[in-house]
This record gives sequence, C-alpha cells and structure tokens, in this order.
Amino acid sequence: MPTITTTRRGVTQRWTTTLIPTTREAPNDAEVPSHVLLHRAGFIRQVGAGIYDYLPLAWRVLGKLSAIVREEMDAAGASEMLMPALEPFELFKDTKRDETYGDNLFRVKDRKGRLNALAPTHEEVITELMRGCVNSFRQLPLNLYQIQTKFRDEARPRAGLLRCREFIMKDAYSFHLAVEGAGGLNEAYDAMYCAYTNIFTRCGLDFSAVEAESGPIGGSASHEFMVNCASGEDTVLKCPASGYAANVEKCEIGLRPAPSKGYFAGEPTGALEEVHTPACPGIDDVCKFLKVKPQHMLKSVLFKVQSTPEQLAKYGEEYILAVVRGDHDVNEGKVKELSGCTSIAMAEPMEAVAKGFAIGFVSPRAAVGKKGVLLLVDRDAAVAFDDAAGKSKFWVTGGDKPDYHVKHFNWQRDLGKDPLAAGAQGEHKGGLRGGDDHMMVGDVRNALEGDPSPRAAGSKLIAARGIEVGHIFKLGTKYSDAMGLTILDQAQQKRPVIMGCYGIGVSRTMAACVEMSHDADGIIWPAALAPFHVLVTLMKPDDARQRDVAARLASDLNTAGVDVLLDDRDERPGVKFKDADLVGLPIRLTLGDKALDAGGVEFKQRKAPAGDKGHVVPLGDVVASVVAKLNG
Repeated sequence: MPTITTTRRGVTQRWTTTLIPTTREAPNDAEVPSHVLLHRAGFIRQVGAGIYDYLPLAWRVLGKLSAIVREEMDAAGASEMLMPALEPFELFKDTKRDETYGDNLFRVKDRKGRLNALAPTHEEVITELMRGCVNSFRQLPLNLYQIQTKFRDEARPRAGLLRCREFIMKDAYSFHLAVEGAGGLNEAYDAMYCAYTNIFTRCGLDFSAVEAESGPIGGSASHEFMVNCASGEDTVLKCPASGYAANVEKCEIGLRPAPSKGYFAGEPTGALEEVHTPACPGIDDVCKFLKVKPQHMLKSVLFKVQSTPEQLAKYGEEYILAVVRGDHDVNEGKVKELSGCTSIAMAEPMEAVAKGFAIGFVSPRAAVGKKGVLLLVDRDAAVAFDDAAGKSKFWVTGGDKPDYHVKHFNWQRDLGKDPLAAGAQGEHKGGLRGGDDHMMVGDVRNALEGDPSPRAAGSKLIAARGIEVGHIFKLGTKYSDAMGLTILDQAQQKRPVIMGCYGIGVSRTMAACVEMSHDADGIIWPAALAPFHVLVTLMKPDDARQRDVAARLASDLNTAGVDVLLDDRDERPGVKFKDADLVGLPIRLTLGDKALDAGGVEFKQRKAPAGDKGHVVPLGDVVASVVAKLNG
C-alpha cells in the first residue's frame, strides 16, 4: 500500500519554530532503547513516574498512527465515539472488576466523597450506554470505538512508554445477537483481526498475531498482536512447521510419550527424609542448600476456587493444588481448563494456613484427606520412573511445615496408594482423572522452547521476543450477564447481548516501533509513521540561494503529499547530521554549495543500503526520487 499519495498535501515545518530538544544524555532510569531514543531525539519528556509529555514530533507520529487506525476501523464498519476518562465506581458493583484490577485501578474521590475510577478500559461504561440505548435485535450488530487516554496505577512504571501510568489507547466494543452467522461475534472478530493486520502492516511494523489469554478483561478466544524485537518484554512460542504462535500463558504443548511404566509407577529412591531448610524462601535457595537441580524439585501452588455456593456444589472443589516440576511454572489458564473451574485465584496465605497448608512448603501430600481439594499434577511432575536414565525418579518437595523439605518423595508410597488406580482411568478435559475424582494428571505448566509443537508432529517450539501492541477478545456475555444488557430477539424473548472487545496501545505502538527499528545513531522511522518524511538540511541557513531552493523543494514535495522538516538552525554541520540520524526521518536532503553548483542536492536515506553514504540528485528529479523511495 503506497505511503505517499497526491490526494493529501504535505506540510512543512521549520526546526527553529517548533520544539525539538535533542540531547546527548539519556534519562537515568532508562532501561530500553525506545525510552532512551525518544527522550534524546526530543519526542517525549517525563512529567512524573510513568507520565509523559508528547512533544511536537511525537504528537505527529501519534496523529499518523491514529489516522491509520481510524481508516481501518471505519473500513471494517466501526463507528468512532468518545467516552469519559472518569468512571463512577457504582459501575463496578456487578462486574467486580475493581477487585480484579486491585491496586492497578486509580481511585479518585470527588468533593462529595463519591468514589470514581480513572478508566483503564471502558467495558462497564459502554455496556451501561448500550443498556439504555439498545433493546431490539434490529439495532445489532454494532461496533463502537474510541481513541483516548487510559490510566493504570503501575506499581513500578518503567521502560518509558512501554509501561506507564497514563497512555493513549484505541478500544472498540462490538455487540451481537449470535456468535455464528451474518452479524455474529465471529464475523466481527474476523473483521477486527483483518483490520489489525492491515493497521500494523501499513505502519511498517514487523509483527506476529499470537493466541493469548484474556487476562483481567475476561472472555474466551483472544489474540495478541506482537511487534517482533529482541528487546521485547513478552515471550512468544512458535511452531516453525505450522505457523502456530502463542504467548507463554496460552501456548499448548504437543503430545509427549507417557512413561513406559505409567504415571506415578516407580520404586522409592530411598526412605522419606525430612531436612531442615531455614532461610530458603524459593526453589533456587532450596536447590542450592540441598545441592539438587530444580528439575528434581516438585513445586506446589495452591489456588482458591472463586465461585458461588452453587458452583462450588457443582465443582465439588474449594481449593486446587497444582504441582509442577521445580524448573517449570504453573499456568493458571491451564489449571482452569483442566479442573473445569472458571474462576480461581492464588490462595490467601493466612486463610490457607488456617486450612492446614504450610504456604511455601506445601507438598502433594497436603491434599490427602482434605475434602474439597483437587490435586492437579503436571505430566512431567507425575513421572516416577525416568526412562532415559533407566531408574526411579528422585524427587524433593515441601515438608508441609515451615522451613522443612523432604527428600526421596515417592508418589505411590507417600500418597498412600496408586493415585490413579482407585477406579476407572481415562482422558478427562485433556487429563487423566483418578477414580476418587480428586486427582488429575494433565498439562498445567507454561510451555517452553523445545517442547513438542501442538500443531505439527516432530516439530519443536521455538521462542521469540515481542511487545504487545494490540489485543482482541471474544467477551461473550460476561458483561451483559453481570449488568443486565439484554435485547428482544425475533421471537420477542429476552437474550443477553454477546460482546467483543478490541484494543490497540497507540502510544505503546510508537515506542514498540522504535524498539524494532533503530541503530546506534538513533531512530529509524518507517515512512508511514515518521513525523516528517524528509529533512531538508541547510548548510548555510542565511544563504539566499539555499533558502530559495529549500522553499521550492518543500513546496513541490508538499504538493506530492510529502511532509518536510527544514533544519534552518545556525548550527555546525556535524551537530545537524547527528541530530538528523537521532530523529530518524526516512530521507535527508542536504543543501550545500558543492551540490547546488552541480545543479542538485545530496540525497541520503536514513536506512541506506550498505555502503551508500549519499549521492547527488538533480533538482528536477528530487520529488520523484523521494516519492519512489518512500513508496518502495
């Protein structure tokens, strides 16, 4: 898709009449390239922790990015609106999202003592609006979006615009009578997936769309759009054979062969030995103290089932004890899926201790004899005989009392029976469930690089780094049910409205672009997002010939749709060239006496081919050369 068209006239701005405070110094707390370079190049300045000014260059980038977002959202059938940043706390009474967000939610009291929130997202606001405006299936489907400032009270704002407390976001919400068919949620979701693909492609970003968890927003299916870069804060796992990609929280693991003797089958490696392990708060500390490797540890994580009494009666579980290998991490989404309990949270330590769990030192034995406790064991942790080593597996686990661990743990001996032998065994929600119905074996850990691909036999997952810039969700009726958003269908029956949610971090995307595209000298903007397409550098700003040529070039370039920044400062050439590379505009045209005497200007691309240090282009060919490079 062309970057430059003649349907829009470009603009010209002089360096001396705008604010571009370049500097050689980086902020003291800068951890990532985008924070360093956006500050040094004069795009942003910090106001407070996680709060930034967007200076003129940054605002132009955000404006271009927002324009692309608007064009693609409008083309996908969405309508733009604006909701308030201040949300009355009463809106959370049914969804309980104030509890879900916890301390990340900014709370503000007005002069009458009423509690409000600075909006992190707008699900409750838009649902309340629809409840008052829509009552018939004939008014659906609808897709409404906004571009607006959002707020999250991050405990540790860092990485500049990548994790801050105030940020610019596009959020959209769709409303449907059905999931399938014309006008259904799936149709809108697919349209948003295509729109997001178009947006990030037009922005010139190297990105991947990956399967993801929904997080505090909730819902079923979701995808993240990740800018690929080595400095990314998120890990993405990909299958090179099938193209499957997912973040760590969502990634599935392919089939692994079961142990030859079956799960839990293996002789003890020794008598159960209790060891005092003082001042060992974590797995690494215990391993160092006992001189064992993390893969020989069992890590037990206790969850509380967050459900109504009716759901508790249905599940029959109050707690879930998930066990993984010490070098693995428990995956909360997989715990939910395997157990069938849709709402869980880490158990509160004081409450858990009162129930007999020694938090920090819990072993699988803690689930034995406790009513309402479901024991979930990861497949790798359920191995009692190591086929590769040809011997029983040596396990260390918690001692079920503070500051103690046990060595030579054995599943059959120490749980008092063959855990899966008490009745019929079989696959249940992807796992093996024991006959007593209170123990299951399945996948409850995060996937890792090198695990089998879930989509291509024989292929292994590979890891890459990325930065999340967009996220789309199928919310279903989560908010409609909670807030009573219903409509009358064709049969005049009340039905809950089905919803989708679609977000793009606009300011975050700008920072992610810099993370993806920079070098030792500064930023390298893709043409679509560059604040200006061309930097015209006057070597002698007071020279009449250079001023005249610059004015004519700028006017001709503007006519062709090219945005121009004139560097008319009275500075040394070295300073101007360093600032040009730092700011990172795609093309620099240098007006000097030597080139002008030859009837041309020096033409240099910011991202030039190897060995290209610039060349002279005849004045009559400059516009065509610029447009060709920008659209190339």
